[in-house]
Amino acid sequence: MVRFVWEFVARADKVQEFEKTYASSGPWVELFRKNSGYDGTLLLRDTENTRRYLTVDRWHSAASQHEMRERFAKEYAELDRSCDSLTESERRVGVFEE
Repeated sequence: MVRFVWEFVARADKVQEFEKTYASSGPWVELFRKNSGYDGTLLLRDTENTRRYLTVDRWHSAASQHEMRERFAKEYAELDRSCDSLTESERRVGVFEE
């Protein structure tokens, strides 16, 4: 199993919308579920900075995540652009093996 971890800081006026978008029932998960090898997403909220979040996307392999990015490149890019207004910052923390 591989975990893709991202860090976000949500805009103060967009916290609820950010949570809906990145939650386990949101549009990112809907997109990821279209490809085999996806095994769920965790949305973690920082207890000290309540606008700071981590997402942890679980995939069977890095190749399965890469395949999704290629197969659904257009949808991925459109969703990514639509989410720009929700955050002050976005940073890829890394890819971690279990």
